[in-house]
Amino acid sequence: MSEPEVPVWEKRFRAGRVGLPEWALQAPDRCVVVASVAGVLEVHSFDAGTGELRRLTDRPEGTSSATIDDAGEFVWWFDDTAGDEYGVWRRQPFGSAPGEGTEDALGLPAAYPAGLAIGRSGTVVVGSQDDEYGTRIDVVTPSGTRRLYEHREDAWAGDLSPDEQWVAIAHSERGDSRHPDLRVLSLADGSTVAELSDGPGKGVSPIGFSPVRGDARLLVEHERAGRPELLVLDLQTGREVQIALGVPGEVAGAEWTRDATGLVVLLDHEARTLAYRLDLGTGVVTQVGPTTGSVGGATARPDGDVWLTWSSAAQPSTVRRLDGSVLLRAPGEPAPPSVEVSDVWVDGPGGRIHALLRRPAGSSGPLPTVVEVHGGPTAHDADAFRPYCATWVDEGFAVVQVNYRGSTGYGSAWRDALEARVGHVELEDVAAVADHLVSTGGADPDRLVLAGASWGGFLTLLGVGTQPERWAVGLAGVPVADYVAAYEDEMEGLKAFDRSLFGGSPTDVPEKYADSSPLTYVDAVRAPVLVLAGRNDPRCPIRQIDNYLERLAARGATHEVYRYDAGHGSLLDDERVRQMRVELDFVRRHLPA
Repeated sequence: MSEPEVPVWEKRFRAGRVGLPEWALQAPDRCVVVASVAGVLEVHSFDAGTGELRRLTDRPEGTSSATIDDAGEFVWWFDDTAGDEYGVWRRQPFGSAPGEGTEDALGLPAAYPAGLAIGRSGTVVVGSQDDEYGTRIDVVTPSGTRRLYEHREDAWAGDLSPDEQWVAIAHSERGDSRHPDLRVLSLADGSTVAELSDGPGKGVSPIGFSPVRGDARLLVEHERAGRPELLVLDLQTGREVQIALGVPGEVAGAEWTRDATGLVVLLDHEARTLAYRLDLGTGVVTQVGPTTGSVGGATARPDGDVWLTWSSAAQPSTVRRLDGSVLLRAPGEPAPPSVEVSDVWVDGPGGRIHALLRRPAGSSGPLPTVVEVHGGPTAHDADAFRPYCATWVDEGFAVVQVNYRGSTGYGSAWRDALEARVGHVELEDVAAVADHLVSTGGADPDRLVLAGASWGGFLTLLGVGTQPERWAVGLAGVPVADYVAAYEDEMEGLKAFDRSLFGGSPTDVPEKYADSSPLTYVDAVRAPVLVLAGRNDPRCPIRQIDNYLERLAARGATHEVYRYDAGHGSLLDDERVRQMRVELDFVRRHLPA
């Protein structure tokens, strides 16, 4: 008896995945990369000279956070428990077998990570967070460990200068982790060398020191003109040089070239991310790499090449060189392609809303529609490959992704507009786009599915409670469901984020948390609701989800819950496929025919 044919959507979820290699500054062919092996994301060493890809980690839950030292001798990776994001950094010799030579080289207590910078002499600057103390930044050398910085509020270690003289950190001592300040500390004694603060509502944070020893320049991100942009700070002279690229979009990432004469910059513009190279001497800006879709990451090589990851809604991600050739292929068969997106612009209550629409090829008339809202909220949906969205298209659905107020890529004011009434502002935009699709004949008003994960899961539960007449089904992955209980149980960094977002803790502003909590509106929910929850999730903890589900159960509301043994998502293909099957089955059973 032959094996049943694997659905195309499942092939996309099971296709090999590979990220952008991070290379060692003093050994450029030695790289670390996260790639899937046997359906699990793990850390690998990659030799760019020979093309050899070797797995370093082998953990049942997978491993996704890693870096490499400048000499290329060691790969560092973060070791947590079943996805709870609480653990220690371990290092392992480059090219070794899983577990071979692995050690806890720092000897620090387990914590949530808050940055790691590795010096050329073996000095390590490491940030840690915990409820007990807030944030600590320690310096670990062969001779011992000492505290460089500590504060109750959120902070993280940004970079260590090549001569190991300075450490750049971002901090929120003003109590606003959404708009941090920058501080440069002396590694020798912790004294402040430089400080940049642009005031309320304007963040400034370090990107990285020039890679050239003796060069005192630090690349900085700021938003003085109402969007993330770049400046270069000279620590010897104190001079700041703001960089005007003259290209539409806001900075999504930047990196020095190896000789520090230029930068490679990623710019977000209207749901696409493109890469540019800037010559700091002449000011010439050149677009590099693909001109469509979205660049997920880019790194400048010593020989002038640029490695980058790229995908579009139709085409799966690849790791490329500037000439378009493939640098590194994921193991196994590539993911089957999907359909292109089209842009939708809708006049909303706070300005023009941008959304991305996918429809099955050749379809016409109103379709059942999944309105998928992204997480973050400081993120945005892009013209990028998404097996999740492609699955619904395969099933005959239209899929629309809304870059609501709160999203990045449209300026600081758009990103911060959700602070006026958290959750409700975003849902006004989501509703406006859904109404537009219904009025133009693209979406069936009786078969609208509201779906999302993380912040998108929060908006889904809030939406089915505050807009109960609008949604036929709700699919909420790892959501905030009871905001007060979520605050009590979540990781320290997210507590700081919430205080910044709401203007205080639940004790300080209880009415704001109540107004934005899905639990407040649970009795109004009419649509069948599916909740997917990770038992070890430190971001949207399980207790607050149970509180919400108990309220649904008490009134006999139609709902189901799927629990899995991981944190805020899973690195296992099997688990991702199981969750997609659960969502498909739930919608098939509960969406009107």
